[in-house]
Order: sequence, then structure tokens, then C-alpha cells
Amino acid sequence: MLRITSCRFLLSSTDVKKMGPHPAFEFAFIGRSNVGKSSLINALTQRKNLAKTSATPGKTALINVFKINEKWNLVDLPGYGFAKRSKSEQQKFTNLIQHYCTERHVLTCLFILIDIRHELQQIDAEFITWVVQHQLPFALIFTKADKLGKQKAEAQLKYFEQKLNTILDEAPNMFMSSALYNTGVSEILNFMGHVMQVPAHE
Repeated sequence: MLRITSCRFLLSSTDVKKMGPHPAFEFAFIGRSNVGKSSLINALTQRKNLAKTSATPGKTALINVFKINEKWNLVDLPGYGFAKRSKSEQQKFTNLIQHYCTERHVLTCLFILIDIRHELQQIDAEFITWVVQHQLPFALIFTKADKLGKQKAEAQLKYFEQKLNTILDEAPNMFMSSALYNTGVSEILNFMGHVMQVPAHE
């Protein structure tokens, strides 16, 4: 399994052009507001407060970049679909996200987080479709699996697979996760290590 031995905050930005040197690999995480993105990032890095969690949805307003093992980047993107933002604010966030996804050419994989407890939301389906149209590398992470229990979570995963088959020609890599119990952490790290061709013991 890929081992994260060091991680540090690198920068926050609203301008992709000012994000600094391009690493060999960069993994970004995105999802609707309050999907559990910060908690998952903290679980993956085994740091309690690396990504700031908040009870207030939509708090992340910048592209936050972390340097991992002094070799590659982990990126915390702003959440999308926060209804209490004004239309102009929502458009600003949409532009920021789309600009990062299309202009950051070192993007290795975009992890799209979806709350497994709910039906596939239109905004998630639209974003996934946009990502596919732009031929971006991505994987799906279904969060908060602990809230359902094993059987219900597995049933929901099958539901999502069926729904996604109607909008995707090819199924992406999918992971079920719970930041509370570290469910899916090793699988996600293994996938990242495989993409980077990192030996299993590192």
C-alpha cells in the first residue's frame, strides 16, 4: 500500500496559473458541499486537521494544495452545489473548478465524492458528464458508508452502478468509504500508488 510519510500545506489559490511548480502527480478531490471531503483527506493522510472540516457547508472557497512525501500533490477543491451561495458566487466557483480541471495538465486523477446515502443528484450527474466530455481522468468515492450499514451500503453501490451505466460508456473506478472507520482508505491509497507505479512497500 502507498504510505504517506509526510504531508504539509503548500498553498491556497484562486488562480491556477499561480499554483506553483508542476509535480509529477497531482490528485484532486471534489464533491458537493458537506459530502465529507475534508474528513476523507484527513483519513487518507492520517492527519486530524490537515484539511479543515466544518459544520458549515461551502466553507472551502480556495484551491488548497498539500505536498505529500515531498513528491506529489493532493488538492482539496471547493465544493459545488451549495444552494445558499448567490448565482454570481456559484458561477465564480464553477469557473474556478472548471479552470483547474481543464488547465492543470498534471492532474493525475480527479476523485469525485458522492454521499452514498442519497439518490444520484442531478448536479453530480451533470458534473460527471462534464468530466467525461472533457476526457479527464477520474474515479468515484462514495462517502459516509458507515451511516447505512454494510448491506444497505452495498445495495446503494449497486444502485449507483446501474444509474451511472445510463450516462457513461465505461464504468470508472469506484470506492466505498467511511472516514470514521477508515473504510476504503487502503483501497484508495493502493489505487493512487498503482497509478504512480509506487512499489507496495512505500
